[in-house]
Amino acid sequence: MITPGRPLPLGATPDVSGTNFAVYSTVASRVQLCLFDADGHQTAVYDLHNSGTATWHGHLQHCAPGQRYGYRVHGRYDPQQGLRCNPAKLLIDPYARTISGELVWHDALLDANSMDSAACVPKSVVRETFPALPAGPRIPWSETVFYETHVRGYSMRHPALSDSDRGKFNGLRHAAILDYLKALGITSLELMPVHAFFTEKHLVDKGLRNFWGYNPIAFFAPQPGYASADPVAEFRDMVRSIHDAGIEVILDVVYNHTAEGDDSGPALSFRGLDNLAYYSVEDGAPGTYVNDTGCGNTLNADHPQVQQLVIDSLHYWHRSMGVDGFRFDLAPVLGRHNHGFSSRHPLLKRISQDRELSGAKLIAEPWDPGPGGYQLGRFPPRWAEWNDRYRDAVRAFWRGDAGTAGEFAQRLHGSADLFDHDGRAPQASVNLVTSHDGFTLADLASYAEKHNVANGENNLDGHAHNLSCNFGVEGVTNDAVILARRRRHRMNLMATLLLSQGTPLLLAGDEFGNSQHGNNNAYAQDNPTGWLDWQQMKNDANFTARVRELVHLRRNTALLRLPHYVHEGHGDVAIAWYRPDGQRKAAQDWPHSRAFALLLSDPGHRPAAVAICINGMQASQAFRLPAPLAGCEWQLRWCSADDGMLNEVVVSVPGASIAVLLSAPEHEQQ
Repeated sequence: MITPGRPLPLGATPDVSGTNFAVYSTVASRVQLCLFDADGHQTAVYDLHNSGTATWHGHLQHCAPGQRYGYRVHGRYDPQQGLRCNPAKLLIDPYARTISGELVWHDALLDANSMDSAACVPKSVVRETFPALPAGPRIPWSETVFYETHVRGYSMRHPALSDSDRGKFNGLRHAAILDYLKALGITSLELMPVHAFFTEKHLVDKGLRNFWGYNPIAFFAPQPGYASADPVAEFRDMVRSIHDAGIEVILDVVYNHTAEGDDSGPALSFRGLDNLAYYSVEDGAPGTYVNDTGCGNTLNADHPQVQQLVIDSLHYWHRSMGVDGFRFDLAPVLGRHNHGFSSRHPLLKRISQDRELSGAKLIAEPWDPGPGGYQLGRFPPRWAEWNDRYRDAVRAFWRGDAGTAGEFAQRLHGSADLFDHDGRAPQASVNLVTSHDGFTLADLASYAEKHNVANGENNLDGHAHNLSCNFGVEGVTNDAVILARRRRHRMNLMATLLLSQGTPLLLAGDEFGNSQHGNNNAYAQDNPTGWLDWQQMKNDANFTARVRELVHLRRNTALLRLPHYVHEGHGDVAIAWYRPDGQRKAAQDWPHSRAFALLLSDPGHRPAAVAICINGMQASQAFRLPAPLAGCEWQLRWCSADDGMLNEVVVSVPGASIAVLLSAPEHEQQ
């Protein structure tokens, strides 16, 4: 028996007597709730109630958690006007906490015909309500070190895991992985998308699968393939274990488009429920989607229901699933009106000011392919942002590109030119040299060109602006000299990342030389190319150990992670740039500079001074440093080369190397 029930909350909400169903649609003339058994057979159909609002709802007695269901929406079908109701298409509940079954690509998925799609579409599943998880470790921004990884890719080849845990949430909570992450010193595990997603048809036709997960269909449901049995329970167990290890969980979320694709794509959920509410369409052409994402459609951030969907989803993952923060993919979509991006967009304001999200970290990918899509430095003050100008400046300098020292120094200083406004701190700059999108660190030093043929797009996909180098041989080589130069290059990039002001982001596997064999767009490589090769750690365990030293050096040196911007000539902390001869650098010194030192000092800190010596030349360079505070002496604490030397206030830095010195009381042992 079904009764009218309640219009809120949206989704399927079980109680002691049954389950309340509520779904949003302003265009439906009738909405049917369809129940299915475990074999996918439709067992019952009920009409939902509507009292003149935009919500269709009903309370079904004796309906318990585990029940599979979907919706059919009756109404006007006129694609040219953006109206796409077709009751032959079974639709996934946008608020479903779990989905069950595989997507089967078939013409029945298209809304232009009357074929029943139920056999091809995963079913929504009624879930019990979970209590909120306790808050995570709440790592201060000034201590944060992000570590970007992929649930499946990180664990598929890990030697300590059983086959049943490989590629699963359970794999990431294994003691061997947690012990490794704790020893490495990272504070915040940033997971690539875990919202339920589908593989695009063009990949299926090529025998490939969407690996990265940037093609979501359900913003509340974990990806079923990442679980052995129950994705919700296993995700929560994973979060608890990671929190117990003192590490935060950050989710990469994709609130900019869905897996329904362009106007010729499948009708899976949003399109059939209320196309014009959920998607942006071209002015004067409501049958054509705005494609600011490059993925065929764009969620309509101006619509109140889309805004509420995003807020509700964030609340759920933060509160019920225990997530500590969010990295927003193609984030300008969240702030774009039809006349352009605004940092004061209602959705950005709601996310920024939401009380339930007050403890969550917010990170923007501040670009998308749409008009005015590059918004680095323009997000609200509470947000941090991925900084691609940092990435490019650091890569270009260490590659040896002329005229790059000035911008390199700006990025080392924390990108004040981009973020020192509206009370923003250096931590607003999420510094990265590599990420999932592009070369790994090992490939950045081994390939001058991308090698993406395996993606099936004739090597035309993936960007060409890699600022990489191969040191004379493209790809694999046994030449010891080339291998040594590549290793030094990787070490310089990693050291710069961890010694810069701002918030560092490491790509998982870079610390032990993981390679994708020159593929800089491995989004469809759900195979050993995209899975981390843990055997590489055995080839050079010392590299991993030295990265660990850098992470811990950063953690223990407050001057390397200042909570506010410091400018030359004022403030409690002194900053100065020096030439190798010990003279202060002048503006005219920068254009052709390849060797310089940055000094930070403050008697209130311990250590009271830090010197970072950069030698981008091929020959060894002697740096004459100012004497540290009275009673102190310089100590060489880390160098990317093995033969750096210190003689009182003169440090010899080998060619293409970076060295770090700390002041310490005279004769104090390191």
